[in-house]
Amino acid sequence: MQVLVRDNNVDQALRVLKKKMQREGIFREMKQRKAYEKPSVRKAREKAEAVRRARKQARKTAIREGLIAAPKPKPRAVAPRRPAAAPAPASAPAGNA
Repeated sequence: MQVLVRDNNVDQALRVLKKKMQREGIFREMKQRKAYEKPSVRKAREKAEAVRRARKQARKTAIREGLIAAPKPKPRAVAPRRPAAAPAPASAPAGNA
């Protein structure tokens, strides 16, 4: 996996890298590999994941074909906008009044 660092902005490159790793499922896999997983437990987990994927695909197909209604989109919380940086009063006393 490769991320380009532009203008020596390492923080932004790290954010991009973390987002890519999240999408690829690397964090989930690292968490699973921390401890040993018995083969029977692994099979059960993989089977449950396959069932979940199949149901999701069937649901998407049914929505696309119009057999079931699409879920309503969740309302997005809009953060209040901060006003432009106003200069602080220079003559304000620092202590109690």
